[in-house]
Amino acid sequence: MELHGHEIFHAKKAWSDVPVRARIGVFDDVIEAVAGQDVYVIARAMDVVGQKARYHRPDAPHTVVLQHLLERVDECVTSLGEYALVIADEVDAQAVHRADLSSYREVGTRGYRSRKLTRIVDTLHFAPSNASRLVQAADVIVFLYRRVFTCEETDERSRKAKIAMWKRLLPRVQHELCWFPSGTGAQVTLWGRDVR
Repeated sequence: MELHGHEIFHAKKAWSDVPVRARIGVFDDVIEAVAGQDVYVIARAMDVVGQKARYHRPDAPHTVVLQHLLERVDECVTSLGEYALVIADEVDAQAVHRADLSSYREVGTRGYRSRKLTRIVDTLHFAPSNASRLVQAADVIVFLYRRVFTCEETDERSRKAKIAMWKRLLPRVQHELCWFPSGTGAQVTLWGRDVR
């Protein structure tokens, strides 16, 4: 079965008849598999409500967060003396995102961290998640990241399980940050924060 964090967690589609304990086990197995590899996890997020409050005509949230993510990927591989090939889940406007990457290479990214991206090779590759276990693993990690830092759990066992999984992954997290463009909250990193 295909691994989608939202579907697994909420028992949707192919996961509808899978018992809770088994679904948690699948989540745990994915996190364990990633945590056991020599990989770097980079997680970026943005307060979309704050973005709409601050900007009259805001850029698409996916575009903004993808730019921030690509900046951090480029920075990470530069520090390692490596290069990165970026493979992402299929989304709308793939040609626009590829054109954005070309612009980031030629003139740099926009914003306060503006930089030319020199270490991302080729183009952005978009793959159907059902064909890539790596894209599926990234989906599970993103779902867990959002769940840990944005959702209050009513069930104490769920709260402890998600925190335990994130803490196991934390040694692989090279960077994570949520941007609050509204000005009501500072840019904050969630590392070391007492998670819910």
